[in-house]
Amino acid sequence: MTKKSVELKLYAPQAKRVSVAGSFNDWDTNSLQAKKDKSGSWIVTAGLNPGKYEYKFVVDGSWMNDPACKSCVPNNIGSTNCVLVVK
Repeated sequence: MTKKSVELKLYAPQAKRVSVAGSFNDWDTNSLQAKKDKSGSWIVTAGLNPGKYEYKFVVDGSWMNDPACKSCVPNNIGSTNCVLVVK
């Protein structure tokens, strides 16, 4: 199986630290750190196998959904997670 390069992007110019946690990295808030570009967007690229994943952004310690995500599913803590499908 070939890993696909997947880019996740979040516009958060005031943020000090942004990462992505999800089912692809055991919800580890430290393993996928985003980098801020000059426009105030945070970008992270992950190599993922084809499949369906759940994820959230972690912005300065607060969990948030991706505003660009079109599909969310309920999670076990009473909120929702974004769904990412890698083909």
